[in-house]
Amino acid sequence: MTALADGAPCWADVMLPDPEAGKRFYGDLLGWTFSEGAAGSGGYTQAFRNGRKAAGLMPRQDEASPTAWGLYFATGDIKRTEARIREAGGRILTAPTEVGALGTMLTAVDPAGAVFGAWQAGEHRGFETGPEPGGYIWTVLHTRDTETADAFYAEVFGFQGVPGSPMARPGFLPWRLPGQTREIGCRIAMDATFPPEQPAHFLVCFLVDGMDAAARTATGLGGSIVVRPQQTPGGPFAVFSDNQGATFGVIGLK
Repeated sequence: MTALADGAPCWADVMLPDPEAGKRFYGDLLGWTFSEGAAGSGGYTQAFRNGRKAAGLMPRQDEASPTAWGLYFATGDIKRTEARIREAGGRILTAPTEVGALGTMLTAVDPAGAVFGAWQAGEHRGFETGPEPGGYIWTVLHTRDTETADAFYAEVFGFQGVPGSPMARPGFLPWRLPGQTREIGCRIAMDATFPPEQPAHFLVCFLVDGMDAAARTATGLGGSIVVRPQQTPGGPFAVFSDNQGATFGVIGLK
């Protein structure tokens, strides 16, 4: 597998109080199988769909850590990305850290408060799944400061807004990378429907065979429906919460 383009979403993982319960939930919902956490990995487990890397699960370090999904963007030069984040008004939470031979990561927060990661690939290139059921498919940045967010991600990763996209609407701007035609995600303006205490955040989305079946499975496994299924130009979309409170998006096949 070749390295993903700079700025492309390249990996996602979820921090959970009980990763074993997470395996049961996501295994049944998304058809994932799981590796055994390697010695020295702190319990980090990789999820696979049909033998291909799909995402990661890790134990929550303490009660102050969020039960949440995190998203990483690819970079070929993580030190340069770190500098760009600082110059654009972001804040580094975890300085570039080597993860053995797998690669180097950092975590940061944008000027409006959304947390994200960057990953410089070594042996671990990122997602091996494509746009298939059980695979990562899309991301949504929810933010109250759209102007600042647009400028920040344009400067750091080169994101370009696509106002002419069939998916675009007021407050909803799809993004793509320079020289590419495929949209990689979008940002949405947070309005009064969001609780005032909810911070800006990225929503990680996975593809499923059928929305109705996925909703039944998720609730049957102890999860909940946060945003009820709705039709979009990209297919039926919903937001679920897993059986431990981590939220994620689900997009059904058209």
